[in-house]
Amino acid sequence: MLSDLLKSKIEAGARHFADMPEVAYFDEMYDHAENLKGAQINDFAMDGVIEMWLEFDFRGQRFFIGNQFGDYWFLVENPECPDEILLEVTDHFRELTER
Repeated sequence: MLSDLLKSKIEAGARHFADMPEVAYFDEMYDHAENLKGAQINDFAMDGVIEMWLEFDFRGQRFFIGNQFGDYWFLVENPECPDEILLEVTDHFRELTER
């Protein structure tokens, strides 16, 4: 189950740094990640109905987005990731979820 992937990342020490309302479709999140200049998508999985998992690299950091409880959860693998990178990712996806 995809939610198990998210749980395993949190338990492995990934930093949960943002939540955004799940107002965009899964494919829109994928497309928006592709539009983040310098981002490289590594993996994208969905069950076709309710769950999505997106993994991408950006500025030397690995990021994860999964949907849980009506929100998109944003995680970064490195808990020491600089705040300016986290803000850049957050601002980019906020453009999509606050339209």
